Amino acid sequence: MDWLIFLLCALVAAAVLLGLFAAGWRGRRRRQSDIPRPRPLPEDLDLPRFQAEGQYVATTTAGDWLDRVAVYGLGVKSTATAAVFTEGVFFARTGAPDVWIDRADLRGVRLERGMAGKFVEKDGLVLVTWQLGPKTVDTGFRTRSADHKTPLVSAIKALLPESSATSSEEQL
Repeated sequence: MDWLIFLLCALVAAAVLLGLFAAGWRGRRRRQSDIPRPRPLPEDLDLPRFQAEGQYVATTTAGDWLDRVAVYGLGVKSTATAAVFTEGVFFARTGAPDVWIDRADLRGVRLERGMAGKFVEKDGLVLVTWQLGPKTVDTGFRTRSADHKTPLVSAIKALLPESSATSSEEQL
């Protein structure tokens, strides 16, 4: 009988914790309701310059890697393919909405150790900084193969204006 009481208490505690997590996520989405939806994928894209399979980690407020962007599924981790086109960067995600970053919105790219939900070896995460409406955000991507990190960063860097590309190189 004691184990039944313990089990019931554990189930109630788990339900309360899950409810608190859900309330916190809903509150975050409400506070971020002023963030616009990312641009849709253009219909007339050229072939990708480079693409790599891996994991879309999250999109966070730029410089605050614990402040996930909860709206439009941007803060949800998922398996993805990152593709760099002349027109921008595309994250084709599994189980979550795809993310298109227009070339005009790109602000920088660099390698980092980690961000919300994912910390890896030094320079193990590709971090793309971009403009989402009035907010500057960082999107993290972990390539499946370590050999694809540098070519992915180089392909994205080639899309940046000269001044942004120079500042991104200084951060590496």
